This record gives sequence, C-alpha cells and structure tokens, in this order.
Amino acid sequence: MQFFMRKKRLAARVVLVILALTSLPVLASDLRQETDAATALHPGLSGVTLVDSGAQALRHRDALAAAASQSIDAQYYIWNSDASGRYLAARLLAAADRGVRVRILLDDINVAGRDAVLASLAAHPNVQVRIYNPSAGRRGFLRILGFIRDFSQVNRRMHNKSFTVDGAVTIVGGRNVGDEYFDLDPVMNFRDRELLVAGPVVGQVSAGFEAFWTSTWTRLAESQASADPATDLSGLQKAATNEVTALGYQPPDNLAGYFQAETLQDLIWAPAHLVFDSPPTPEQVADSDEAQPVARELRKLVATARNEILAESAYLILVGESLDEAARLHAAGVQMRVLTNSLASNDLVTNHSGYARHRSAMLDAGIDLYELRPDAAACRRLIEVSRACDEHPAFSLHSKSLILDRRVVYVGSFNLNLRSTYLNSETALIVDSPELAEQIAASMEELLRPDSSWRVLRNSDGRLEWVTEVAGEEVRSTHEPMAGRWKRFTSRFYRMFPLEKYL
Repeated sequence: MQFFMRKKRLAARVVLVILALTSLPVLASDLRQETDAATALHPGLSGVTLVDSGAQALRHRDALAAAASQSIDAQYYIWNSDASGRYLAARLLAAADRGVRVRILLDDINVAGRDAVLASLAAHPNVQVRIYNPSAGRRGFLRILGFIRDFSQVNRRMHNKSFTVDGAVTIVGGRNVGDEYFDLDPVMNFRDRELLVAGPVVGQVSAGFEAFWTSTWTRLAESQASADPATDLSGLQKAATNEVTALGYQPPDNLAGYFQAETLQDLIWAPAHLVFDSPPTPEQVADSDEAQPVARELRKLVATARNEILAESAYLILVGESLDEAARLHAAGVQMRVLTNSLASNDLVTNHSGYARHRSAMLDAGIDLYELRPDAAACRRLIEVSRACDEHPAFSLHSKSLILDRRVVYVGSFNLNLRSTYLNSETALIVDSPELAEQIAASMEELLRPDSSWRVLRNSDGRLEWVTEVAGEEVRSTHEPMAGRWKRFTSRFYRMFPLEKYL
C-alpha cells in the first residue's frame, strides 16, 4: 500500500512540475486551475498541510492573497489593529485593487471603536465588510449596557476562523489575526495550529462562511459606523509593511507563486470533512442547554478511540457526560493525554478558574493532564520570529486539536469546554490520515516534554502536585507554579461561582 501511495504522490508531483514548466512564470490566475488538476488525481480526497507556526501562518495568508484572482473570504473572531492586522488588511486591499472580490466577516466582540475604519475598508468597490451579532451600543458605556441588556443574544459569538481564496484553498484552525498569533509580539506569543486545505472540503468551508454572511445576525460594517470621519487608507500598505518588517517578518519570494511552488506538491491527500455550527435560531438563543453540532460530532469521534487520545485545548472544562465517557475510555485501556494552559500561561484567569474547579474530577476520570509552562523550552524552538522567549516567560497555548489512535485528526476553533459546546459557533476540520496524525502528534508531544509543561499528579496525601524539569532536575510544586499569590487568590475566588458555561 505504501508503495502505491508513493507512486501516486510521485505522479502528482510530475503533473505539477509539467504545469509549472508550461506556464512559467507562475501567475496568480493559476491557483484554481492547479488545485483542480491536483484534486483530479485524488478523487474524493482533500489535500492538507499542517500550518504549525505563526510565521508560516502569516506567509501562507500573504502568498494566497497575492495569488488570488477571483475572491477572498476571511472570517474571524478577532482581527487586531496591530502591525499584522494592518498588514493583512493592506494585502486584501491590494487584491481588491486587482479586481478580486474581498469579503471580511468579523465577530463584534473585538470591533469596538473601529467602525469607521471598517467602513472605510468597505468603501472600496471590491470590498465588503460585515459584522456578526453587533451590539446596539457601539462604544463606551452604551456598549457595556447593550451587553447586559441583551446577554443571551450577545453571549452567542462567532468563534469560527477561516481564510479562503478563489474557492480553491482555505486555512482553517484556531488562529485569529494579530501579532501574538503570528510570532511577532515582542512580549507574548500563542502556540496555535491550523490546516491549509485544497479539494472538496473547501466547498464545505465556503458553505459555512455563507451561512454567517447571509445570516440575519449579520450587519454591514458601514451601517454600524457613526458620523466619524473616514479613515485614510492610502498609505496603509507601505506603513504596515514597514511595521511587520521591523518586527522581523520577511515575506516569501515570488509571493503569487509561493503556494504552487512550495506548498501544493507537498499536500497530504486524505478523506476530510468540515463540521460547523450554524447561527442560532431564536429558540436556541432562549434555550442554550443543547450541545451544538460540532460538540456532538467530536463526542461521537472520541467514543471510537481504541488506544490513545492526544489533545490540546487552550481552555479545558469537562463535566458530566464528558467525564463519564473519559472514565469509560480509561477503563477500556485508552490512554488520554491533554495539554492545556497553566494559571501562569493562561491569558484569562477566569477561564483557568473554571478548569481548576474540575481539574481533580478530570484526573479521577483517568485523564493525564499537562499544563503549559510560560517559559517552555519549546518556545525557543517554535516561535520563529519574535525573541520574546529569550527574554522572559512569554508563551501561551491557543491551539485546539485532537488525535485519535494516531490516525484521525481534528483541528479547528472548538475548545474542549462548555462555551464551545453550548454557546459559541465553532468549526471542526476532521481528517483521516495517519501521516498527518503523526506530524501533529510530534508537534503536540514537544510541549508535553518535562522542560515545557507541568504534569499534574496526586501525591501520597491525595493532593495535587505539579511536576516538571529545570536544568535536567525534577522539580515538584504543591501549588500552581510561576503564579503569584494575587493571581492564585483571584483564580480561587472565581472558582466559587458556577460560571463554567460562560468562560
């Protein structure tokens, strides 16, 4: 079987080389043509490659924007107004200048104060910007009041993330747009993960985008803007390029041909499908006690495990049926290892408090828990651009991934917690590929090393201990390490309240 797979991959590369030689130089208009040619060699399969670092993620988006000839659809929970956020906005404007139709769909959670900027982007004839579930109050106290008044509706967020070009290639995963997601932040960077995909699954991602783009919950960005003066975007490209260059980003050579020359030939072709949560109905808003489609799909997937489950989740809260299922799997001999944030690495103390409230129950269910160290040795190996790891503890987990039996892979926006299960709209890309599973498992296990995470155990008295290695020596802590007294107190304080569903 491996022999035939190698021959098939060799044939695919030969076809791609012929396409390249007969169409030099590589042009942006070739993107759909070449992905269709590659897909034809693998009927029913999608081509997948791992996007494992922030630097890779920005390069891929940059290159795909340059290669676009028809359309770009970008859907994000957060799009920061920092160097990389401005740079990608400028790259989309450059594509629009070439005649590419650009659609940007943002959740309202991080839009506050930027309505005028988004309206200015949408003023371009080839750019449309829409806001999902916008608060009636657009700034200051009125915005806060809107959150309080419409709590049930405002609490339903679009947590999906995708970047789709020409309906031919998409990037799906847990990464938002911002310096800390692209290895560019000088203080703190996230460990995240995505998959770049070509083939049939791209149509499924586009269907998810359309469900939100046309939703009654979505509004035109210009309809949310006040009478504030328009933002001048004429110098955005030069200024943003200077900003990301100063932070260490270097775009690849031959941007428009980068995907075809560097990525397409290395895709892993495998069965893949996307599951997404649609915008909720009024009835679902009123009653949020039913698990959503992504949660149900992942629950069924986990139940099929026979030997091993390996997972990363930035925010982790398992209760009720999930703990019962974990206990059943443990009794059946399935090893379950899960990495999440420690109190020291978590960017949200409230979220950690929910996890800590149920940490002992998860251990009792047979889950091996690991918590990321903010000074993880792996940080220096994984963060390609920023030198933050060399200067101070500066590492946090943001990935959402799952591997079953070293064969089936989930990568997406879904955290293993109650908010993702019941409230947020999420996406899950599921791929059946031992080759991809081994790649992601190796990536995960790098952070499970004792120089990069704490293993949470019970000591002889039944109390929790955090076990790690420093300079090759085992170190044990009896309280949450590298977190000051005030942070530990705050976490314990929040644990008194049953807020897990909203964290």
